[in-house]
Amino acid sequence: MKENERVRFIQGNEAIAEGALAAGARFFAGYPITPSSEIAEISSRRLPAVGGVYVQMEDEIGSIAAVIGASAAGKKAYTATSGPGFSLMQENLGVAVMAEIPCVIINVQRSGPSTGLATKPAQGDVMQSRWGTHGDHGIIVLSPSSVQDCYELTIRAFNLAEKYRTPVILLADEIVGHMREKAVLRQPGHGELLERKQPDCPPHAYKPFELGEGVAPLAAYGGEYVFRMSGSTHDEWGFACGKPQNAEMFVRHYTDKIEKNKEDIIVTREYRLADAEYTIVTFGCTTRSALEAMRISRSRGMPVGVLELVTLWPFADHHVRKACEGAKAVIVPEMNLGQVIREVQRVVKGNIPIVGVNKVDSTAIKPTEILEKLEEVAACVQ
Repeated sequence: MKENERVRFIQGNEAIAEGALAAGARFFAGYPITPSSEIAEISSRRLPAVGGVYVQMEDEIGSIAAVIGASAAGKKAYTATSGPGFSLMQENLGVAVMAEIPCVIINVQRSGPSTGLATKPAQGDVMQSRWGTHGDHGIIVLSPSSVQDCYELTIRAFNLAEKYRTPVILLADEIVGHMREKAVLRQPGHGELLERKQPDCPPHAYKPFELGEGVAPLAAYGGEYVFRMSGSTHDEWGFACGKPQNAEMFVRHYTDKIEKNKEDIIVTREYRLADAEYTIVTFGCTTRSALEAMRISRSRGMPVGVLELVTLWPFADHHVRKACEGAKAVIVPEMNLGQVIREVQRVVKGNIPIVGVNKVDSTAIKPTEILEKLEEVAACVQ
């Protein structure tokens, strides 16, 4: 092992907390909620030990508000929650989008709606993560499928948040959050951690929302730099501005800074797609069952490949389209009633079956259930 690496047998939620610390996060505000509570518990011990701050808030609304404030003051900040708490965060998530505040929101998904089955897994927050806060905007959402992912994607989430001045959502699930397996915790080296751009102009000339370079520098609020941030439409100085052309410019900016950088943001993983006649498009914990279904199918002579969506949003249109080219059918397993499948149907052209394997009974999708769907579809397209 290298000096900057540690091998650990740990839980996904623990790996997320360790990833946040490795990324340089020094502020956590949150309210405990199953199945993400371990992230708060570990952060409460680990952050003070490295000079950081942990605050248990009165609720999830206050939690994300505190995270926004800490980030505006110059700290890398994060919170962790699950479905009901994530719902409460949506209004202030919109504030972070409008004020272009980098922060990381971890949602370890559980069964719903509402309180649902609080300790059971689901993948039903995919569309909420994209459209939960109102208005047009871009968003970055990452989906881990292993404990190793929990560590590495948390670091990536902070890097993307800082680079694009945006909230980033790590959309895990109870299965990945609570599983234990080996992970290599590698401390990022020099230059691997991104920091927000700092202004090089005097305070009186600073425009916190200047659009000339795409993503404006963000000064730490207070001290020399005091400026305006709010959830209202503003101009480049941060002053309220109701001009239609100004609103048009900024609303498009919140989307364009994400959509125009998709090649930098999007990560997918391909498994045996070169000769695949059937493609499984998957994400999160369901990836593990999809890979086993692929292995068994190939042992039976059925050429199956898997495309894993590590980045859920922005959606990987090009990667999905390419992975499904020439396929006889596409299978989309997800622990909801069909959220990712609608995006797959949107981008895949051609008259081929695109079918889901869906479960909302709070249990994981099994490899055998994917196999059954593959065999059913194969019988129809032969």
